[in-house]
Amino acid sequence: MSEVEFFNTGYEALSSGLIAASIAQLIKVITYICTHKKINFKIFTTTGGMPSSHTAGVIALSTSVALIDGVDSLVFAVSMGLSLIVMQDASGVRRAAGKTAATLNRLVDEFVSKNQEIKPYTTLKELLGHTPLEVFCGMILGIIVSFLIHDYNQIIACLN
Repeated sequence: MSEVEFFNTGYEALSSGLIAASIAQLIKVITYICTHKKINFKIFTTTGGMPSSHTAGVIALSTSVALIDGVDSLVFAVSMGLSLIVMQDASGVRRAAGKTAATLNRLVDEFVSKNQEIKPYTTLKELLGHTPLEVFCGMILGIIVSFLIHDYNQIIACLN
């Protein structure tokens, strides 16, 4: 596929979303390495944390659609609707589920420490959702990535 066939197509929009989400996950891995001084590649496949990769992906997709088809297109309306749902879910439902998991883990820890004959248990995952700041940073990342991919030809021309 030539560069001309890639740009201003569904491939560009899909690639923008996937690249933005991947960059967000890579940022999480790098941040973890810097703060914990060890490598944990499981971070690349987990949810939660800064920035929101789900938000970065869907906003990059929506921004690419806006750049290709315009904000008055049906495809943009659908992609933006999906983006708003994903962002609300990340900062609302999944965040609340993470807080609930943290509370349950704390209660079970206290109960087990008082009752030694309890069998071992698996702790619930607490980092599920995002703060509004993490969602906002994911949104900014998605917008930037989609503009960079869309304007790739102009960027290369400026660098040459």
